[in-house]
Amino acid sequence: MRLGGRLSGAIEVLNDIETRRRPVADALKDWGLAHRFAGSGDRAAIGNIVYDALRMKLSHAYLMDDDSASALGWSVLLRQWGMSLDQLTSELDGDNFAPAPLTADQTAAFTSRDISQAPLHVQGDIPDWIQPSFEEAFGSDWLMEARALATRPTLDLRVNTLKAHREKVLKALDRSGAQASPIARFGMRVPAGEGPSRLPNVTAELSFQKGWFEVQDEGSQIVADLVDPREGEQVLDFCAGGGGKTLAMAAAMNNKGQVHAYDADRKRLAPIIERLKRAGTHNVQVHDSAKGLANLKERFDRVLVDAPCTGTGTWRRRPDTKWRLTDRNVAERTEQQQLALKDAAEYVRPGGSLYYVTCSVLPEENDRQVQAFCAENTGFEIVPVVSDWKRLFGADKPMPRSLDGKTVTLSPASMDTDGFFFCRMMRT
Repeated sequence: MRLGGRLSGAIEVLNDIETRRRPVADALKDWGLAHRFAGSGDRAAIGNIVYDALRMKLSHAYLMDDDSASALGWSVLLRQWGMSLDQLTSELDGDNFAPAPLTADQTAAFTSRDISQAPLHVQGDIPDWIQPSFEEAFGSDWLMEARALATRPTLDLRVNTLKAHREKVLKALDRSGAQASPIARFGMRVPAGEGPSRLPNVTAELSFQKGWFEVQDEGSQIVADLVDPREGEQVLDFCAGGGGKTLAMAAAMNNKGQVHAYDADRKRLAPIIERLKRAGTHNVQVHDSAKGLANLKERFDRVLVDAPCTGTGTWRRRPDTKWRLTDRNVAERTEQQQLALKDAAEYVRPGGSLYYVTCSVLPEENDRQVQAFCAENTGFEIVPVVSDWKRLFGADKPMPRSLDGKTVTLSPASMDTDGFFFCRMMRT
């Protein structure tokens, strides 16, 4: 397919997402099934246009003075892919599969409008109602942080130290362009790429099938490291999901001690079994019912609550969720987080630690939650993690953000990771 066909395909998908209010991954999959003639490179390019358009939806629409799928698609090529209007017009000339050209009004808007004159939430490509939360979380840097959440993410991997070391895996992934991560001790990173370029399919590599590495954002690796589990300890991953942090903690413990993985949602937990087998992990027990934990209250050295959240920290990877988020969603998630913390706290032994993590950057889900929890549960107190950070990652590494000097927030702008919140609370 030529560029015109790819742009048309992206516009079709964007229209489908808007009219049917469906996840971007589903819309792209259905488009591919309906257009089997499109090669893998075509599908990757179309996906890039769609994701880029959704990441910067508001600013694209402002500059085009039009929020239609066509305007968004054109704006991606002009703003993010570095093509000039003349170059793009020439490229699409004579392409029977190209979309209709820009209208005179769209062209006039794009060539005359200045994004610096747009409302700040438009410049940051976030919903207007969420701006106060960003201001509370990041202060004067909030716009920079919002913009960073509208960029393309890298592909991050974690070495499974039970089976390999980083140099060995990097050599096996030489053709993928993987490099050592800047912060995570066992992390590797493939650059995001530009324009139509596609990321390598690392899960097709023999080294992945052998269990040498896992796909995991560097921020997720870092917060799992900050739990700092030790050999022989009893650890509970209370909201284990697909098991990314469970696997990381089990490896850190060298298969000694026990990690109990539990999630109330059995569907989210389902992938963990195959991942554990591939990783060669032997110290993990999986629970799909709280009944299996009934006799383990006040028995765990460390309990991790990777709480259900709005996922605002993952907007780079899931930009469609940014535009579906409502204040009602935030309220629902904060209620679920309160319940998860309350339930998980029962499993912490005296002197043990409770760790609260979200992939959100909103204070409502983060600092406010742990402060409220400790106020109601006076047997727990927040413990600063700065010393742990320096010990684990080195004093020369960038420091995460913190509103109180105790809890930490990772973000794309400050750490070049997804957005994560981390807090350690000790049962006194």
